[in-house]
Amino acid sequence: MHSSTDSGSQNRRHWVRQAFKSLGIKSLGLFLLAPMFTARPAFAADRIYFAYGALERSIPISSLENYAKNGKIDRDLADYAQYADAEQLAQLRTVLMARIPLSHVAVSQFLYTSQGEAVLDRLGQVIQTEARQPGFYALRAALILGADQPEGLTLLNVLRKFPTRSIRIDVSRSLELARVLEALVTQTQKTIAAVDRQAAAEATSDPQVDFTQLPDLRKRGRLTWKKQAVALTDRSRNRIFPVDLYLPQGGSQRYPIIVISHGVGSDRSTFAYLAEHLASYGFMVAVPEHPGSNAKQLTALLNGKANEVAEPSEFIDRPLDVKYLLDYLASAQDDPMFQGKLNLEQVGVIGQSFGAYTALALAGAPIDFQHLQKSCNYNNETFNISLLLQCRALELVPPRSSLHDPRVKAVIALNPPISGILGQESLSQIKIPVLIGAGSADTIAPALPEQIQPFTWLTTPNRYFALIEGATHFSTLAEAPSGSAPVALPLQVIGPNPALARRYLVALSVAFCETYVANRPDYRPYLSAAYAKSITQSPLTFSLMRSFTASQLKEAITGSVQ
Repeated sequence: MHSSTDSGSQNRRHWVRQAFKSLGIKSLGLFLLAPMFTARPAFAADRIYFAYGALERSIPISSLENYAKNGKIDRDLADYAQYADAEQLAQLRTVLMARIPLSHVAVSQFLYTSQGEAVLDRLGQVIQTEARQPGFYALRAALILGADQPEGLTLLNVLRKFPTRSIRIDVSRSLELARVLEALVTQTQKTIAAVDRQAAAEATSDPQVDFTQLPDLRKRGRLTWKKQAVALTDRSRNRIFPVDLYLPQGGSQRYPIIVISHGVGSDRSTFAYLAEHLASYGFMVAVPEHPGSNAKQLTALLNGKANEVAEPSEFIDRPLDVKYLLDYLASAQDDPMFQGKLNLEQVGVIGQSFGAYTALALAGAPIDFQHLQKSCNYNNETFNISLLLQCRALELVPPRSSLHDPRVKAVIALNPPISGILGQESLSQIKIPVLIGAGSADTIAPALPEQIQPFTWLTTPNRYFALIEGATHFSTLAEAPSGSAPVALPLQVIGPNPALARRYLVALSVAFCETYVANRPDYRPYLSAAYAKSITQSPLTFSLMRSFTASQLKEAITGSVQ
């Protein structure tokens, strides 16, 4: 039988766990805010109250500040710290002081977008004002004012700038959110394990090939290339966009064409390394820059000159950019720059993130507005940040003509955000070869809902799924020149060893494009689980599979078969 002392100790220990979890939920929201300026409050918070049902405990923010800055535990914090282990305390200090390199203008601009307001809605359910009202507006002010401090945006500064005398955290609600998040993490882990098992099974059944005796696709090909920049003007849309062309030098054949479409906040340089690699294998590579969703657009947002990360019209304009680019190349066949060397019958598209959606739309997957409407009825209950972007497409008037381009013969879609905007009925209409790539640590477009489940919706016979365990949404992006990126991403956001992730991508892209765009079946052995297994390295595990069904997915998540 437990004594009353034991019971009291357990209750205190329980409070410590819940308080730390609540701070964790808040820090998660802070790091997901990756924006005009409100008036400074007459006072700021000096105490945090943790409300759990009818019970309530509190701690001065000064105690957290003293510990974060000096490592000293005062009497108020000691009441909690005695029930926390060293690791928890170290994590608390890290969370309080971790700096996000964004200015107050950048934070303000983002928090006034629809995506930013959706995040505030979610956090405001947990983090409340002194009067127990949702913390939406107070959080927005605290985040903006916190970013305006000399040491930058940190959780500690957000706590200090909260514009009421105290902050109330609804522990019950934070635990509900934590349980949802933990369930999603568990489901993802189970699914990743099932994908690993499927890839291992395919590797065992694949024909035995000694890949050490074959060319290493991670290395450049034999051809040199010439880079040429052109500016295209589509007067029908009043849209001007630049394109970098990588033209192989040498040989007498007509070169297949690969178009690379970048993601939100990126530009033509993001995948220059991939363009150069493919050009060395004899592909003419065209890299357009989409003006409404590129790095310049993100910079304009962060500088207060734009209102959105990407306008909803980009869901239509991006595929149309590629179609216009292909029309331009078709009309320029006699241009001395090309000398009749382009093969418009062999076209592939590679896209990452928003560019991956672009590739799949061109491949024949139309926007499914009915499915998107259902997907967007999440009532602020989603941790899927990419869905916030997808739901912006509900503001669109459906395009008058199809975004599908029959010249496109195969596509690679990396980290696509497509679960809402495309859906099963849409993806099942694709008839050409498709490769979907995912990173297990992608928190922007999570692998389970945005790539693994959509892969099970594909019906095209030549479909592949590539997984890089440990990779994030940004692992395959090239490093931006110093000072040129709108936002400097922390290392933990980029993930470990991005150079390794890029080596996987170049090898996989050569194998897929040679097989299905250049029609060279001698490259097919590389498109196998066995090949992926032969080149995988720590710390990023690389796997490839061809088959994974809805039944396998359900069994992985629930343990039952459909």
